[in-house]
Amino acid sequence: MHTGIVSPKGVWWVKAPKAERIWVMIAFAWCMVLFAMMPLWHYRGGQNPSGIRHKVDPEAYEARTLEFVEQYRVGEESGIAVVAPPPGSDIYMLGKMWQWIPVLKLQAGVSYTLHLSSSDVNHGFNLFPPNINFQVVPGYDYALRITPNEPGDYKVVCNEFCGIGHHLMLGRIIVEEGPVVAAGGIQ
Repeated sequence: MHTGIVSPKGVWWVKAPKAERIWVMIAFAWCMVLFAMMPLWHYRGGQNPSGIRHKVDPEAYEARTLEFVEQYRVGEESGIAVVAPPPGSDIYMLGKMWQWIPVLKLQAGVSYTLHLSSSDVNHGFNLFPPNINFQVVPGYDYALRITPNEPGDYKVVCNEFCGIGHHLMLGRIIVEEGPVVAAGGIQ
């Protein structure tokens, strides 16, 4: 018996057979093809939306979100404000232990700029059912142009463990009939 510290006796290193070397070269070439495709997937594929990111003071972002809430509040749901901002406006959503603030009520067929940030720890923004994912980091404002194009009730789930109440961190975006509606959910 030997350990990993002591080399085994005898010939333990032999050249790989030709067939194995060919498969390693094919696998390496395929990895290089996929690596080269990443920029194309990002810019032409549409699954990684480019957004606007900039640094922000978490307290200032939270204050701006609360100002937004007070300006466009139309009700309350389970203790969380429901807001209905005007079409085409900047909309704000804040992740904080263990909630998404506010509930957004948007119109289908209208573009908005969605601002996401956190006031405490990293949160994951997972919009369901279209399955849109973003990392929400304190100190950064991630702005994304969205056009909800299908009315419905969309859930926001935190998919980054953020503490003991993580499983309770659910948000909501309500999309109502708007001027122009196309199929497909939220873009």
